[in-house]
Amino acid sequence: MLDTLITNKTRLKLLLRFFLNSGSRSYLRGLEEEFDESTNSIRVELNRFEEAGLLLSNIEGNKKVYMANIGHPLYSDIHNILRKHLGLDRIVEQVVDKFGNVSRAYMVGDLAAGLDSPTIDLVLVGKNINLEFLEKYLRKAESLIKRDIHCAVLKENEEKSYLRDYPATLLIWEKNKSD
Repeated sequence: MLDTLITNKTRLKLLLRFFLNSGSRSYLRGLEEEFDESTNSIRVELNRFEEAGLLLSNIEGNKKVYMANIGHPLYSDIHNILRKHLGLDRIVEQVVDKFGNVSRAYMVGDLAAGLDSPTIDLVLVGKNINLEFLEKYLRKAESLIKRDIHCAVLKENEEKSYLRDYPATLLIWEKNKSD
């Protein structure tokens, strides 16, 4: 749906790249390779975002490196819209409601790095999760959000070693300590 509101594909890719994961940083040539687009179209959009204050930049060596301005008043709104665009809010909400033993949910892989992908890679950390029921739910969710969902279920003691293999990891939900 977001692609009908934002018809410029480069702009949408940049939003995903920088506003889905606040730690995402990149430079023009790197984005050119990731997006497989011309530097001119990317530069125009980067300049627009920077002029609007949505992106910050600094010079590192001979590269101008861009990152999201997490202090911008619209940052959290854009972040939430992107999560809804991907269907993450619905998935996590439903999984947590149905599987009360989930303590944390992560997104890993390309989407966590801010790269658009047809696949959502999730990691759920918890105990006594009914894997058969989870698999059925995820297949239904895939048809609703039109993306493949791969999900790993871990116990608390497996979490750190598993996540170490993913350079891009984004915590998308955590059970409140008071729950």
